[in-house]
Amino acid sequence: MHIALDAMGGDHGPRELIAGALAAAEQADLDVLLVGNETVLARHVQELAAGRDGGRRLEIVHAPTTVGMDENPVDAIRKKRDSSIMVAFELVKSGRAAAAVSAGNSGATLAAAVRILGRLKNVARPGLASIFPTLKGPVVIMDVGANVECRPIHLYQFAVMASAFSRLYHVEKPRVGLLTIGEESGKGNSLVKETYALLQKSALNFIGNVEGRDVFKGDVDVIVCDGFVGNICLKISEGLAESAMKMLRDEIVKSPLAKLGYLLARPAFKKFQKRVDYAEYGGAPLLGIKGSGIICHGKSSAYAIKNALIEAMEMERLKINDFISRELEGGVTVQPEVA
Repeated sequence: MHIALDAMGGDHGPRELIAGALAAAEQADLDVLLVGNETVLARHVQELAAGRDGGRRLEIVHAPTTVGMDENPVDAIRKKRDSSIMVAFELVKSGRAAAAVSAGNSGATLAAAVRILGRLKNVARPGLASIFPTLKGPVVIMDVGANVECRPIHLYQFAVMASAFSRLYHVEKPRVGLLTIGEESGKGNSLVKETYALLQKSALNFIGNVEGRDVFKGDVDVIVCDGFVGNICLKISEGLAESAMKMLRDEIVKSPLAKLGYLLARPAFKKFQKRVDYAEYGGAPLLGIKGSGIICHGKSSAYAIKNALIEAMEMERLKINDFISRELEGGVTVQPEVA
């Protein structure tokens, strides 16, 4: 299976991305198409892949331009049709790649995916899902930033798509919760109340409302919200995990006894850090498009890129889009909106 990687995106540059591609190619049965400036990529591949088995599974696809992190997404995809992001999704459309992964401009990645690949039938708005660690296992939250203004039908479709994606974590009948300010069915704004009624009538395993404090308990497998709320949840969670580790280190260095305790408990601390590290889950899948796409954090490490590429491969292997299409066929639908 071939996966296209936008090898020019991200904060750390092509070298880190190529390192992730090499690791993925060596760990999983996949080939990676490195999309970007051929001269730049060839130099890094030569340095990193020398003597490694994964090197033979990398192929460079030239794309002369790059979309910057600060560029307007819509303008960028209109003016830079030969950018690494655009070319990566063109490879998916042509069938040369099964999926595309990018750690570049997230807005441009989303816009390129929708423009080039289009939406699945009956999907009004593609959205971004994210995997959060909990006390009992991962929970999928959708949407986390693609759609800041939504209608109930959009949240219903997010629930269907996120439920399909949860199959990657071996969840056969995912429990779906609606994120709001109280557990009672009457709590929340008009969007939440109308969505509650829609989910209650659906075939989904809807268990009711979920409060913010319950996100990390693990009592649900899927949490649905609009992209405005979801993105805030995502950023707070990322910031809290980083700050908690820093505060813990600050306290440890204040006392010799605390340092000794840390040495004894270091394996537990490492396991905790691993559980809350976003890199473990690779990136955010873009669900609802005719193909598979993963949007990674701009500061993604090689480890995160490796996991994102494998995640994309698994989405295709499990035919997540086929499952989404079947679930939405004959259900509550709405005409796709003009991009």
